[in-house]
Amino acid sequence: MEKSNAEQSAAVRKLLTERGIEHVKIGVFDGDGILRGKYVNRDKFLSALDKGLGFCDVVLGWDSNDQLFDNVKFTGWHTAFPDAPVRVLPATCRDIPFEPKTVLILCEFAGRAESVCPRATLRRVLARATNMGYSVSAAAEFEFFLFNETPETVRDKGYRDLQPMTPGFFGYSVLRNSVHSALYQELLDLAQAMRFPIEGLHTETGPGVLEAALAHCEALEAADRAALFKTFTKVLAQRHGLMATFMAKWSNKYPGQSGHLHVSMQKQGGGSVFHDPAKPNEMSDSMRWFVGGQQALMPELLAMVASTVNSYSRLVPGFWAPTSATWGVENRTTALRVIRGGPSSQRVEYRIAAADINPYLALAAAIGSGLWGIEHRIEPDEPIAANAYDREHPPQRRLPGTLQEAAERLAASKPARALFGDEFVEHHAATRQWEEREFRKAITDWELSRYFEII
Repeated sequence: MEKSNAEQSAAVRKLLTERGIEHVKIGVFDGDGILRGKYVNRDKFLSALDKGLGFCDVVLGWDSNDQLFDNVKFTGWHTAFPDAPVRVLPATCRDIPFEPKTVLILCEFAGRAESVCPRATLRRVLARATNMGYSVSAAAEFEFFLFNETPETVRDKGYRDLQPMTPGFFGYSVLRNSVHSALYQELLDLAQAMRFPIEGLHTETGPGVLEAALAHCEALEAADRAALFKTFTKVLAQRHGLMATFMAKWSNKYPGQSGHLHVSMQKQGGGSVFHDPAKPNEMSDSMRWFVGGQQALMPELLAMVASTVNSYSRLVPGFWAPTSATWGVENRTTALRVIRGGPSSQRVEYRIAAADINPYLALAAAIGSGLWGIEHRIEPDEPIAANAYDREHPPQRRLPGTLQEAAERLAASKPARALFGDEFVEHHAATRQWEEREFRKAITDWELSRYFEII
């Protein structure tokens, strides 16, 4: 039986006392999935366990480069950037192996800020599932590239001519993982110690690229694990003089980096919501409607999943990334892949997601749209059995081609507002429009090489 918040708080108090821990690292994940935090001393933290604490709401009012949004209502110069209430989440307490004198504990925005908080947005979606009689499990798998670089060298090089940790194309390489076994093992051990255990770790096709599949669990915990995995994989790499990137696509020479999400649902009284051996492909009516909702709303919710300008460089034909809202059974060319796994593991893989996702928002979109499909009994198209890239798809299945278009679709979506709230939709859409505007200020290498001399 899950412990109550009071019991979890008591357990954390006991842990801090018994281990003589004087400082706690606390953090909240922002709209881009970046962990923002600080150290607090034990007395302040123990007080915050009961009363909460304040965290400057600029965390929800700036972008990944700490530049202030000029188009959001929630916070800004017009509100003078006050502190927002934050609740401490003792159940998220984790050891940090290389910081033995502290622990990490996540927080979540409360009060008015809760309406735009990514973690709280997913929690509201999961409450909807609970009210429908379901519990939701999820897992993430990430591809990421490792480089023999540091934060200083990549800037000195202007992010050009970077040296991957290993050369060539060598997927599932035992040679590579044996030569670099110490680093692999340290990542596996770190993931186990920090409670985001890795089920599988292997090289992918491309220089220095790895793929890690995280173990499945309850969906909110799965989002915590995914967000922490991305953060601390980068930390571990930099502590070894390396850099990890989770960009959707860092080079046009290689396929993009996926961040696929696996989702399954169980009845609260026991049993799979998705599996029915008497139905085609063993998909229950509820699973079929779940997929139908995901397919129908994917173009409207894409800004919650593909939330960077770079995300759309990955969504091109022929590079193992979907380009339309399609689905199939065991089909890796579609945006949604139904995996037949029997009562214990029948699930849907949300393949539109890239490694650059904010896991809270991507899971909120994947799960929320599926629940909407069940509520409205949305029938999906016929499943695609062959190469989805070679098919013509109806206009309503076309995905937005830019972040600006995706943000506009999200802002105009009535289902999104019903699922996530007006405040969240307006805030997130505005932040994505800001992101697109920031991109349009840049002069790219492509533009220089194409126009500098000739035009």
